[in-house]
Amino acid sequence: MSLQNLKTNTLRLSLAVIISAFVVEFTIGVFSNSLALVTDSVHAVLDAIVTAILLVAARWATKPPDREHTYGHGKIETMGSFTGAIIILLVAFFFVFLRRALKKTDGSTLRVDFYHAFMDMGSTSVALVGILFVTLGYYQGDFIAALILGVFLAALSIKLIHKTALELTDAIPAGMVRQVQDIVSKTDGVMNTESVQMRRSGNEIFAEVKISLSGAASFEEAHKISSDVEKNIKNSIANSNVTVHFEPTWKDVPLDYKVSNIASTVKGVEGIHKVNSSSSNEGLFISLHVMVDRNMSLEEAHKISDEIESQIRNAVLNINHITIHLEPHVSIPKSLPVEDLSIEEQITKIIKEYPAVKKIGRVITFQLQNIFKIDIDCSFDGKLSIERVHDIVSEIEYKIKNQIKNAVITIHPEPS
Repeated sequence: MSLQNLKTNTLRLSLAVIISAFVVEFTIGVFSNSLALVTDSVHAVLDAIVTAILLVAARWATKPPDREHTYGHGKIETMGSFTGAIIILLVAFFFVFLRRALKKTDGSTLRVDFYHAFMDMGSTSVALVGILFVTLGYYQGDFIAALILGVFLAALSIKLIHKTALELTDAIPAGMVRQVQDIVSKTDGVMNTESVQMRRSGNEIFAEVKISLSGAASFEEAHKISSDVEKNIKNSIANSNVTVHFEPTWKDVPLDYKVSNIASTVKGVEGIHKVNSSSSNEGLFISLHVMVDRNMSLEEAHKISDEIESQIRNAVLNINHITIHLEPHVSIPKSLPVEDLSIEEQITKIIKEYPAVKKIGRVITFQLQNIFKIDIDCSFDGKLSIERVHDIVSEIEYKIKNQIKNAVITIHPEPS
């Protein structure tokens, strides 16, 4: 049986017991000529009304969410409790002030109950004790019993009003909020807890949590961390409905990774590589290679470069200079065309003009639309400096491009 079904069944039972208590109290009160029992039986009618209100509210609260109530109808139950608490408070105060007017009739004891028959039984016990005191000669006993019961019910109803009013205003215990904050901060992968918002609707507790994750985390990692946060909260707080939002933070993330990530998000950027950064007394010096559409004009490409620089400067402090090297981007299809052997022979002939190249490895050429994609493996003397090797490779690329138009060349040097 669900919690909501248990609640409505309890209210039905309470309503039946209250009605039964009314019949018994009224009958005994009439035959014994006891004003205490008669008036207490009358208040049982009020109890039945309040219990009926709570029962209707509990049933309506189970209605599923709709377009106008996206969080469900749980607040209806709170409103029912609030209404019941107000009725209890009014009746309690009424009976407290009424005791003076009833003094000449040997007093009375009245109480209001909206929970269940147990409180009715308690009220009846107080009334019987008051009658017992009168029988023994303590004529103020009935009045005192009514006063004690009225004060008790007033305190109880005020407490209930306060609780339901907090719920209606979406207030939540501070201790529960701190509990959620502790759970979130202790979850592996969470860099910081940005905010925790909680509210109650009926039996459910809704929590919206915003967390910061490392900017170096992949989407899959971020999703796993947020799922762990949600699971940990639900395991600690019953009937909780949790929504987790995550955003990147660059705290403790390498600067080169941060620069690459920022540049990659700029519209028009096809790829980022060779990101380098160095610092001096004058500030940071950053350089990176950015690939854009090969058919893009220089003016368009330069606007992208300016946007990249602007975003990096906004995100990184103390930058002295940023160098952005623009390159044409060539997308390689999954299905590559047949190699052009005549082009390979032409390339091999050019490379042989350089004695520093000890061995020509594999030369792979592919024609992609109207361009040639050329990949070359070359062996050099292992004692040559990388600067000298880079100069030779640049010369070879220059000569090949002069002979083969629209060529995109990648030379991989390795020691012989």
